[in-house]
Amino acid sequence: MISEVRQKATLAQNATGLMNKATTEQKNAALNAMADALIANQASIIEANGLDLQRGREQGTSSSLLDRLALNEQRVAAIAEGLREVIELPDPVGELLEQFDRPNGLRVEKRRVPLGVIGMIYEARPNVTVDAVGLCLKTGNTVVLRGGSAALDSNREIVKVLREALSQTALPPDAIQLIEDSDRASVNEMLKLNGLLDVVIPRGGASLIRNVVDNATVPVIETGAGICHTYADSSADYEMTANIAYNAKVQRPSVCNSMETLILHEAFADRYLVQLADKFTAANVELRGDDKTLKLLPQAVLATEQDYATEYSDYIMNIRIVSNLDEALDHIRKYGTKHSECIVTEDVKHAERFLEEVDAAAVYHNASTRFTDGFEFGFGAEIGISTQKLHARGPMGLPALTSTKYRIYGNGQIRG
Repeated sequence: MISEVRQKATLAQNATGLMNKATTEQKNAALNAMADALIANQASIIEANGLDLQRGREQGTSSSLLDRLALNEQRVAAIAEGLREVIELPDPVGELLEQFDRPNGLRVEKRRVPLGVIGMIYEARPNVTVDAVGLCLKTGNTVVLRGGSAALDSNREIVKVLREALSQTALPPDAIQLIEDSDRASVNEMLKLNGLLDVVIPRGGASLIRNVVDNATVPVIETGAGICHTYADSSADYEMTANIAYNAKVQRPSVCNSMETLILHEAFADRYLVQLADKFTAANVELRGDDKTLKLLPQAVLATEQDYATEYSDYIMNIRIVSNLDEALDHIRKYGTKHSECIVTEDVKHAERFLEEVDAAAVYHNASTRFTDGFEFGFGAEIGISTQKLHARGPMGLPALTSTKYRIYGNGQIRG
């Protein structure tokens, strides 16, 4: 008996022919119809989300993860607006990237084309379901969604609404598939669907991403875990540092571009750590630090090696005090996940060294790591933030969901 995973991947593959022929106008009309449908069906979506939230509370899910999961009228409206924003973005499919003529008279064109069938494996944020669908359909791809069990009822209702909306447009409803089997085996089966899935994109915590990267035979675009740092150099302005670090940690701690470790030059720490700590403590952030930190903040918890290597996604923050920029760079090299890193400094040379030497998808001088985001970069909704170096890196908007094709025009040439 054919499995749900293979059956739905086959349906998605069969829909690629119609998607390849879809015009920009048809795709935009479909996105608009889906946005309208989300608003019209927000009551049923929120009701389904309530089942997920209740189950999460019964299972002891943390408040920060429940916040990532929760939907209300404002969030549904924002998700729908995200689809409308994708409508306004240029359609990359068919874009002429390069053209040239060969001495034998052949004319060669290089154009953008859809990737094909995209497998999305992600965790507890139902907004990712809509973001992925919008970006995949705008770029002429079909998508097989496998969300986490925590959001199963929400995702099931959202996909039902989106597929019904597509049925009234030129795009095939089968372009959107949701794997409802919450067993981990369904993920592992997706990872081996060569010939049905063209690429898999994982979006979630470190263990999910590592499982995908280690076990997939289908090509993977790795969206990495976010152990992000902010380093306050000796010349850093206190107010700027406090604002940037607070925003990076507290504004939304559950997301991958939030800060997990604050690195301070010892001169800065001696002057400002106590008042800076008060700001975080007032926001109920638990502080963990090294021996130097505890001498200035006896109330902090001694940080372990594991703490510095952990993506908390919660109101917990590590502190590390260093003697110079080199020590800060060494710490980031050891514990960073190549996601987003920041230096706060008035020293231009130190800033340039940091931006040059830190190996990450996004490096910042005097700005919060929270800006690593498709919307903030002007890309529209993102499919994820890639921390790898092949095909795409950083926030992945529409062009990252395309490949290229060479078209060659001749008049009878043969190779001698």
